[in-house]
Amino acid sequence: MSEFKGKYCIVRTYSAGVFAGFLKKLEGKEGIVEKARRIWSWSGAASLSQLAMEGTKKPESCNFAMPVDLVLLTEVIEVIPCTLNAINNIQAVKEWKV
Repeated sequence: MSEFKGKYCIVRTYSAGVFAGFLKKLEGKEGIVEKARRIWSWSGAASLSQLAMEGTKKPESCNFAMPVDLVLLTEVIEVIPCTLNAINNIQAVKEWKV
């Protein structure tokens, strides 16, 4: 899956949820994502596909966690490369924390 390597992507897993970040490695169902933000919940996009293409139209209603340097994800089931507009939009969403 070298066409995804180094790209900012939305990565959906079977049980760990959804992440946005730079895909460093993808082998089978195992992926390593850098500068990864957990996409806990979103609003302003009908699907992850729309989020990857356009970003969110309601950033104030989204819960995107703070980025972590590196995360190993198992059971990756979907990878969607993001457009530049979506990347800027996702990264601009305020970090969700308590």
